[in-house]
Order: sequence, then structure tokens, then C-alpha cells
Amino acid sequence: MKKASKILSPVLIVLLLLFLDQSTKLLAASRLKNQADYPLLPGVLEFSYLENTGAAFSSFMGKQGFLITITAIAMLFLILKYAQIPEKKSNHYFPMKAALLLIISGGIGNLADRILNGYVIDFIYFVPIDFPKFNVADCYVCIGMAFFAYLCFFFYKDEELDFLFTLKQK
Repeated sequence: MKKASKILSPVLIVLLLLFLDQSTKLLAASRLKNQADYPLLPGVLEFSYLENTGAAFSSFMGKQGFLITITAIAMLFLILKYAQIPEKKSNHYFPMKAALLLIISGGIGNLADRILNGYVIDFIYFVPIDFPKFNVADCYVCIGMAFFAYLCFFFYKDEELDFLFTLKQK
């Protein structure tokens, strides 16, 4: 039962995060597509629909096959790394698991868009810095990566991260 819970819990978390991401994208498509930008905080934050055929900051525009392949490989690698997180001291590694689940959820959310639509729906826009439009999955990835980097540099000791640098599970 414990082994099933070990697998089921992260899967349910990823599914919940995917549901939230996909729901916001569907809402953006139904309410914002072919509409004027919607200022949430005028001059600061807007909702504005964009079909992004590229990656971060619209790089690799129109290279869907490449982006799908790279993202799928990266997600498989991160799932492998998640599975290799040491079982002993599992509470100690909870932050690492949370960071990886955020990154995996965001990656899969945008991967699903690329596969199903041929583009990723972006709709959140910060006006003052003219930041590229993004979505909830992008937030998951950025927050997860920032948290992951913090953990690697300031929280875990080097030897506690050895599992990240091997393909075998110890």
C-alpha cells in the first residue's frame, strides 16, 4: 500500500497542477482570443491572448518537432531523477520533490499544448517591464527551477545531491 501511495501521490499532484494550467489556458482561449487585452491591474498586469509557437521568450519559433522532442526528453529525465530521490530522510527531501513536481507539471502542461495545438497558449503580461507573455505552466517551471537552484546551492550538502549525477539508483 505504501508503494502505491509513493507513486499515486506525485501523479495526483501533477494531474491537479495540469488541470489548473489547462483550465486557465482554456479560459484564456474562450475569453481572450480575438478580444482586446484585459487589464487586471491597469498599467501593471494584463491578460492578453497569444499562441506561442516558440519556447521561452518566443525563441525557436515554429520548431515544434524540436521543442516537443527536447521537452519530452527533459520530462523523462526529471521523472527519473524524481524516482531516484533517496527514500531515507524522505521529509528532508520533500522540498526537492516539490520543486521537481512543479517543473515536471509545467513542462508537461506546455508539452501537451504543443502536441495538441501546435502552439502554447500564453496570456499573462507584465506591462511595466514589457515582459514576454507567459502562462501558469511557465510559472510552475520558473518557481520550481528557482526553488530547485536555492535547494542545491543553500539547503542540501553536496553529498546529498549525488543521486542527481548518476543514472543508477543506489
